[in-house]
Amino acid sequence: MAPVDGNDNSSEVIYGLHAVREALRAGARPLQRLLVLATDRQFGEIVRLAREQRVPVYVEPRAAIDRLVPGGHHQGVVGLVAAKSYAEPDDILAAAQGPGQTPLLVLLDGVEDPHNLGAILRTAEASGVQGVFIPERRAVGLTSVVAKASAGAVDYMPVGRVPNLSRWIERLQSAGVWVYALDAEAPKAYTQLDYRGPVALVFGGEGKGVRPGVRGTCDDAAHIPMLGKVSSLNVSASAAIVLYEALRQRRERAGERP
Repeated sequence: MAPVDGNDNSSEVIYGLHAVREALRAGARPLQRLLVLATDRQFGEIVRLAREQRVPVYVEPRAAIDRLVPGGHHQGVVGLVAAKSYAEPDDILAAAQGPGQTPLLVLLDGVEDPHNLGAILRTAEASGVQGVFIPERRAVGLTSVVAKASAGAVDYMPVGRVPNLSRWIERLQSAGVWVYALDAEAPKAYTQLDYRGPVALVFGGEGKGVRPGVRGTCDDAAHIPMLGKVSSLNVSASAAIVLYEALRQRRERAGERP
């Protein structure tokens, strides 16, 4: 039921109390129907939200819900939705450059683990990012696992797909956005970058990092210092570290407490 490529035209399953609740609240992905173990107190808010939006609610036995989410921690609630629609990349850029906005964007070069993508979307939404860009190929799409891992952030964070990441970087640069890659071999540390202006951050996929061709298109690169015996961090952890440094610098510039 949950396509791995995030196809916009197919039915998809989202599951878990938080993910389904946020989907109903946001309204970005209308539910086709809601399946719950019961309509008692535990599921009361979700059932009420669904009925307010005229979403059919079905009480199903656990075995039926287990079949929809094999091995998943569905918490007794499953929503059937149209897969999350991708935003137009140029629309994301235009919104990020709108009145009172300073672009803070994220590009992911070949992230294939849905849990990583979901975690990055969650951090991006929390840290003020206006949009995330992923390549059309060799990358995970917006699947139900991504939605679950994002804890509902997928419903608020615009995600655009681009045919060629390097060309999209050039497009951002032509719009006045500085593009920085996170690269373990870069000579400077991530804290030495200036994130206060229009910035896009490029994070590489699991194991391979940012590809040389993509890295070569960026304006600068930096690494996260590693003092232990492990040579690298998970991409979602790296994104969290750097995005919150960007948030710190921006709040400091605005005279707010870091």
